[in-house]
Amino acid sequence: MDAVTGALGYAGRFITQRLLLSASVVRTLTNHPDRPNPFGARLQVAPLAFDDRPALVASLRGVEVLYNTYWVRFERRGVTFDRAVRNTERLVEAAVEAGVSKIVHLSISNSDVSSLPYFAGKQRAERLVMESSLPYGIVRPTVLFGGGDVLINNIAWLLRRLPVFAVPGSGDYRVRPVHVDDVAAIAVAAGHGRDDVVVDAVGPEIFTFEELVRLIARTVRRRPVIVHAPTWVSLAAASALGLVVRDVLVTGDELAGLMAELVVTAGPATGAVRFSDWLVEHSDEVGREYASELLRHYR
Repeated sequence: MDAVTGALGYAGRFITQRLLLSASVVRTLTNHPDRPNPFGARLQVAPLAFDDRPALVASLRGVEVLYNTYWVRFERRGVTFDRAVRNTERLVEAAVEAGVSKIVHLSISNSDVSSLPYFAGKQRAERLVMESSLPYGIVRPTVLFGGGDVLINNIAWLLRRLPVFAVPGSGDYRVRPVHVDDVAAIAVAAGHGRDDVVVDAVGPEIFTFEELVRLIARTVRRRPVIVHAPTWVSLAAASALGLVVRDVLVTGDELAGLMAELVVTAGPATGAVRFSDWLVEHSDEVGREYASELLRHYR
């Protein structure tokens, strides 16, 4: 049996779908056991009990490969990046004690070159996995799209509703989106392999951010005025819109990472789905509903 943290969430759901192609049952460790379970009896649900070591170990007994998607997007109400690192350490220690054979850990692209708190926390979590006694796979995706993502969907949501869209700064910083199911396939391949691996999960297309926004606008058949704005103006506007939708649209660190091109790599594509093709196929649905981070994880 394999286990996935967050199989009822976003990336974990796609990893679980992949695993169930060749397995009869998968176990998930989750903080949200009340979420709808699309897998039925094929998914065993156990608590992700970071503060209860015996329960955490028990949840991992009999697990061959642990696929870890746990992390926090931003700090809120005592949920900090430091705490996420400590929780990851507890999870890794419990996996060792439970006799897990391998850990596949989802991280972020360029985690090893940035001092931004989100990226630095991801790098600390990577080290915990790599310095454990277990074989490992580290998967570093860029910007995920497809199947309920937040960033691409909410850009489309804004373009559908606003007469003006502000691109932060020059807009010439690059983005390399990757489909979430490609990330899942890369993660499962890492779990099945014998060697320790660190692999970037990146799609075949690279856009500047402005190109990405204009492509989405054309594909969803909207024509807002696209302007350039200083970073602080963009963050202030995002904060104001966040009050309206009761969510955090973007953080300063996320915008800094985007503008520093931390979500693009120079290596060959490891994902197959072209963002431009996917966008055309899903043009009628992307951005129809707002995807709330707070609703998914905090409320």
